[in-house]
Amino acid sequence: MTTDVQTAEQLTLTDEESRLLQLGLIEWCGPARSTEEFAVAMGFDGTEDLHYRSLRIRASLIAREALEPMDWARALLATELAFASDVVGSGYEWSTTTGWSDETTVRVLRSTQLKLIRTVAPLVGQGLGTRPALRPAIG
Repeated sequence: MTTDVQTAEQLTLTDEESRLLQLGLIEWCGPARSTEEFAVAMGFDGTEDLHYRSLRIRASLIAREALEPMDWARALLATELAFASDVVGSGYEWSTTTGWSDETTVRVLRSTQLKLIRTVAPLVGQGLGTRPALRPAIG
C-alpha cells in the first residue's frame, strides 16, 4: 500500500484537475447532504469530520501541499459522489453551484481518476469504503 505523501504535481495533476477536487470537496459544505454512513464510506469519521477535513484538504490543494493517500482518496470519492449523486450529492445542481458543465466535469474527472487510481485503489477495504472495526464489548 502506498504510504508516501504526494503533491498534485508529483501525481501529475493539472491545475484543472486540482480545481475539480477542490470544487467537489466544497460541495459538502453547501448543497451536498451526506449521512454519517456515506461520510464513513468516503473515508471520513462522520459528517462533522467530512466538513472539517474537506476544508483542510481543499486548503492543502490550494497551497499545493502534499497529501496522504487517504486524503487523495477522500477528495476523489467526495468529488465523484458530489457530482454524480442527486440523492446525497449536488447531482443535477452541480453545474449551477460549481459553474462547471457536466461535460467538462466528466472529462476532467476521468483524467483525475486515471492519475489517482494507483494511490487510492489499495485503500479500498483498508479504511476506505468500510466501517471502522467494532470494539469488543466489555463485560
